[in-house]
Amino acid sequence: MLFASFAYLIFLPVVVALHWLLPRKLRLIFLLLASYYFYMCCVPVFLILIVAMSLFNWVWGNVLAKSANKKLTFGIGIGVNLLCLGIFKYAGLVCDTLKLVGLDWHWQMLLPLAISFFTFEFIHYLFEIYRGNPPMKSPVLFCLFAAFFPTQIAGPIKRYQDFQKQMDEEKPFQLSYFDEGIPLIIMGLAKKLLLADNLAVFVNMGYKMPEAFSSTELWIFSYAFAFQIYFDFSGYTDIARGSAMLFGYKIPINFNMPYIASNISDFWHRWHISLSTWLRDYLFIPIGGSRGSEFQTNRNLLITMTLGGLWHGASWSFMVWGLLHGVALVIHRQFVRLTEKWANLKSFFAGKIWHFFSILLTFHVVCIGWVFFRVHEIGTAFGIVKKMVIFNFSSLKHLIFFTLDYPLIVPCVVVMVALLMLCNFPVSWLNQRKIFQNAPPLAKAVFSFLLIVLIISLLPDHSEPFIYFQF
Repeated sequence: MLFASFAYLIFLPVVVALHWLLPRKLRLIFLLLASYYFYMCCVPVFLILIVAMSLFNWVWGNVLAKSANKKLTFGIGIGVNLLCLGIFKYAGLVCDTLKLVGLDWHWQMLLPLAISFFTFEFIHYLFEIYRGNPPMKSPVLFCLFAAFFPTQIAGPIKRYQDFQKQMDEEKPFQLSYFDEGIPLIIMGLAKKLLLADNLAVFVNMGYKMPEAFSSTELWIFSYAFAFQIYFDFSGYTDIARGSAMLFGYKIPINFNMPYIASNISDFWHRWHISLSTWLRDYLFIPIGGSRGSEFQTNRNLLITMTLGGLWHGASWSFMVWGLLHGVALVIHRQFVRLTEKWANLKSFFAGKIWHFFSILLTFHVVCIGWVFFRVHEIGTAFGIVKKMVIFNFSSLKHLIFFTLDYPLIVPCVVVMVALLMLCNFPVSWLNQRKIFQNAPPLAKAVFSFLLIVLIISLLPDHSEPFIYFQF
């Protein structure tokens, strides 16, 4: 069941209404059953997996809390979770790799929906128990923590301490939940249907036959995908946060205007925040973080980002995407250390000119990375990047005079990307500062009505699945 589907627009209000009509003691059980129904709408048999993994991690968390040998018990728990993730998600990649050395081993299995997200939440839970935090006593609450349907498919990745407090609270019915949640849902649908899905038409056109396009056009398609994935994923997060708010639950913000980041480290403080903080707390720091030598710190960054890329998908292109960001983080770290020694240039690096240049540089590095994220054929992705980096200035004629073969592609994409760049910052700025939530009720009603009219008027022929649903 997709957020941007008619089925969800029926499912959500029915579940919300029944939730608030039921006695308080039954609400969490009902919300768990509704979340399991939501999950079953994809592939019903995989409900067995999420229930089994939830019960195992709840039991193992209690065992870990009482264990005399916590390190061994913790290692077994992490190993079981990674084994499940590996079997379902990475066995195919192993088979493809073995074929390169002449070993023909076939493995094909449908990827369970959201397995990457709830596995990371289970690992986080065991880590926190290992560090001395108390386990959750109720199996119902723990299962709901993992299965909560607004965040079930693509996050944000929750922290169990924060979510447990909200589940334990006595939540009386409040109209303010709807006052804040509904505008978020409409904003998310607008980002997804009006911006991301319409832009996807141009992006798909470009990456279907990348060899047919010039360097200039490939850069434009990369810009277009950068905004497509931003509006797609941030739109999902808005719908998730809005849906959760209708039940009185607050889900953390996952984006903070990532394309105004002035360096790659700043980008990861703004993009998919719940994942970047998870990688920091449960991978980068445990393997050593920045506690060792400069070489060890750089190595830890590369390992963290490469595994973060692999988490996104069982493909070499995702690993290269993660490695690229790891290399960029290492280069940025070395550059900062170097500039600290250049006393005469400190004022320049702190000035507006350098800040503007660094934003442009960071954005273009991210756009190169998005090629590997979008194109799963590793050879094709490298070919596109090579054509983009080794820029052919004669390709600028395609922008000025337009070719006879593709007379409409370039101007349409240029206009779309320009519009998205113009609306990206004000939309994000208003969203982050809760302008919509704090506006007068009449202004919210008018704004929401206009967005609904635009969605209906400009809806594409078909809605693309959310990009992060595949993870």
